[in-house]
Parts: sequence; structure tokens; C-alpha cells
Amino acid sequence: MKTAEFSHAFNQVHKPSKVALAVTQKLDGSYNLITLEWFMRTSIRPPMFAISIGNSRYSYRCLEANPFFNLVFPTSEMKELCKAAGSTTGAEVDKFELNEVEFIDGKLKGFPVLTQAKAVFECEVVTQVRSGDHTIYVGQVKHSWLNDEGDILLIQ
Repeated sequence: MKTAEFSHAFNQVHKPSKVALAVTQKLDGSYNLITLEWFMRTSIRPPMFAISIGNSRYSYRCLEANPFFNLVFPTSEMKELCKAAGSTTGAEVDKFELNEVEFIDGKLKGFPVLTQAKAVFECEVVTQVRSGDHTIYVGQVKHSWLNDEGDILLIQ
């Protein structure tokens, strides 16, 4: 064991990892997608998930204005969508239209439930905490969706 730079040590242990998407509501009322690697389950009763969003990101502004999100666990068929959602800003493009995302309206605020996903959890933000250059949003799950088809996407 030896000391190492944080980024080098972390790069050796964090792959493969799960990736997720979050659906947020834009300031104009339409919807945005963001790719996430930083998320976790935080409570069983009530069920809750936390997501970490960079404070400089458009999705941060969206969540500050509209404290709801859908946490989406993509299937391997959604790999290109995850790349696209993580490489463009919703402030400039409509990621749903650009990527021809298939969805149905959810039960909580009508947020899109992506039909190709393995699972989708509709969440209402109940608390948040600033963590350096990110904000952690904790959302209570209000509705859950499951697709019996497809396998969960892992990033190598």
C-alpha cells in the first residue's frame, strides 16, 4: 500500500459502475435529462434516493426551481442516450426531442417515465445539502415503475 493522488486511486476502483439518468423539469415547463454516476439509496421506510448534481449544471437550476425528479435506471439499449444526455446541456437543446426518447407520463407531476428503462422512481425532494461543488438532493419515492425486459447498463 502506498499513497496516491485521489484521482488516480479513484480511477482504479470505480469501474464498472452503474449509471442512471435523472429527469428534471426545465424552467419553461418542458423536461431535461442528466446522466448520473453519483446516486444512492438512502432509506427503506420511506423509500428515498439521493442524487448529486454539480452546482454549475443546468439541472441544478432546474431542481432549485422544481424540486422533483425521476431517477431512471437505463438498460444497455439506452447507452447512446446516456452518452448524449451527459454531453449536452438542456439549457440549449431539448434532449427528449433530439434523442427521440420514448416515454409515458408519470403519476407524480406527469414527469416522463422512460419506457425503455429497467426501472424508474418518481421522487419529490425532501432535503438537500451542499457538498463542495455539488448539491445532494434527497428524494422520497412516490411511485415506482419496473420493466421486466432488458439488463441494467454498466459503464466500463
